[in-house]
Amino acid sequence: MKLPFSLDLSGKTAVITGAGGVLCSMFAKVLAQCGAKTAILDLNLEAAQAVADEITAGGYTAKAYKADVLDKAVMEAVHEEVLRDFGPCDILINGAGGNNPRATTDNEYYLPGDTEKELKTFFNLDSAGVGFVFNLNFLGTLIPTQVFAKDMLDREGCNILNISSMNAYTPLTKIPAYSGAKAAISNFTQWLAVHFSKVGIRVNAIAPGFFVTKQNEKLLFNDDGTPTPRTGKILAATPMGRFGKAEELVGAVMFLLNNDAASFVTGVVIPIDGGFSAYSGV
Repeated sequence: MKLPFSLDLSGKTAVITGAGGVLCSMFAKVLAQCGAKTAILDLNLEAAQAVADEITAGGYTAKAYKADVLDKAVMEAVHEEVLRDFGPCDILINGAGGNNPRATTDNEYYLPGDTEKELKTFFNLDSAGVGFVFNLNFLGTLIPTQVFAKDMLDREGCNILNISSMNAYTPLTKIPAYSGAKAAISNFTQWLAVHFSKVGIRVNAIAPGFFVTKQNEKLLFNDDGTPTPRTGKILAATPMGRFGKAEELVGAVMFLLNNDAASFVTGVVIPIDGGFSAYSGV
């Protein structure tokens, strides 16, 4: 991948959770290209290993680790491995997260005559599914931060990047748990930025708009590849009229992790959304 500008992370250790996925695997590759030793964390070790293999094949440094971001004991054990392999963490990207069908309503609106026997509505959403989504996104950011931010205390040039979403600004229909969880991530990013401001850790986030990933492709495209009605609504509300490309997140990520260019930037959440958050629909 051609990087938009130069960023020297030589000697730095970068830890990326959810790094087997589409977006976070790309972040891992970018940080490796910038010289960082990259720890590829994912619950799916096979996916993490594939990313690590691609990075090392390019002549860069990476290692895959199986990690459950909801289990602090597991994360502590992974931390010890990373510490032995690469040294203390300088950069943490909290990329693990996502939605779950159990926390999603069938329809966008509750209409007269809707029955819980036929539909998954707000009234019969699975509370365990809602809890899973909140835990995966919020605790899945909090626990890795508890574990790896200890390495960063009173060391220069350390920072944390969280992944929020456009859902945090304007909740999307059908996915109340995911929208609420990402709003929590934006708030938590600001909280962490203040909390760690005296010990040299910057904390920021990006809020991607609509990008096609493994998690959402079934909502966006039919089996034959044609766009779903939801895709039509998304693109109509995105002034640039298209989905984002994964590489279009790279510039913001590199900027926020740049301790020269962004040395006075902390507690911000940058929308990368093709104008979605700026458009009123009129």
